[in-house]
Amino acid sequence: MGKKVTEKLLDLRPENALARLRPGSRVLPLNSLHLLKVLGDKPVIMMACNTRIKHVIPGIMEAAEELDAVVGFELAKSEGHIDGGYTGMSPDIYSRTLMDYAQEIGFTRPFYIHGDHITVKNTSEKEIEEARKLIAAELSAGYTSFAIDASFNQIPDNIRITTELAGPILDAGIGLEVEVGEIKSAGHEGEITTVAEAVEFIDGLKKNGIFPQFLAINNGSKHGNYLDGEEINIDLERTEEIYRAIAPVVIAQHGVTGTPLHLVGRFADFGIRKANVGTHWQNIAHAHLPEELMREMKEWAEAEGKSIKMATKPFKERIDSIPQANADAIRKEAYETAKEYITAFRADGTASLVIEELG
Repeated sequence: MGKKVTEKLLDLRPENALARLRPGSRVLPLNSLHLLKVLGDKPVIMMACNTRIKHVIPGIMEAAEELDAVVGFELAKSEGHIDGGYTGMSPDIYSRTLMDYAQEIGFTRPFYIHGDHITVKNTSEKEIEEARKLIAAELSAGYTSFAIDASFNQIPDNIRITTELAGPILDAGIGLEVEVGEIKSAGHEGEITTVAEAVEFIDGLKKNGIFPQFLAINNGSKHGNYLDGEEINIDLERTEEIYRAIAPVVIAQHGVTGTPLHLVGRFADFGIRKANVGTHWQNIAHAHLPEELMREMKEWAEAEGKSIKMATKPFKERIDSIPQANADAIRKEAYETAKEYITAFRADGTASLVIEELG
């Protein structure tokens, strides 16, 4: 392991956690492994925010500060690849952006930076090597949590690939999320993960010496915006069955955007301890971008035959430099809805729990 990575990882030791939260100290994220050790047996959920457009970040941080909540910030491989993915934010850029905002607002609550959906869609060495390089880059950038997603493959291959990629993460003592049962995009159906599949996957990893903290499953949720009139069918009973079969591994819930908050509020009772909220923040940013910029982004996406989210990278410079009034409007709505999610997730007060336990 290189010197740069080692220096970053030393900051993740629990005995150093409180020093980073004292007034005047340099703000640094905490290890999701240590966060889960405090919160894993409590019916609360750590929110993880895929912040594809940076202007939502300070609002989320302000909400977490006010409600004394642990939150996470994450980008998936497609969003934050080494080359910037479709957001234009490489691991270094994303980490630096988060740190700059944390310093700017005086953020003092525990948070984590998560490498979401480090996907391996087939068994080719090229695909595996690409994931390996991304993990190394995210470690170097100071990420404090990782999700290896080889769920596109059959379970034996998923076990083998996940085992191969997890080594550097576990050697560093950092929290690990894994996935079984591919989670589809909104509007597409997927097979619900069975208890037997989850147990086979987790047991297979354990036999290989891999002990993850989080398991993402397909329990009926979807990525992206739900289509008009589409029913939301999240099988919480199956989720709890899986949780009880694999505990102390807990469940990571994907595809929360569009799920009614009264349902979200029940997730923690079924073994869910981390929930990803992504498209929601993009929707907020798009709603408050200058009209001309948004129109040009839509025209670009239509001409390219791509989703509007893919316009984020080619328009990043203009998005980053929008008028202050627009940035303030994004920040305000992100703050307001982040408070709603944190409250629904029962996460208010979790920051102090972590600080007290690590102290």
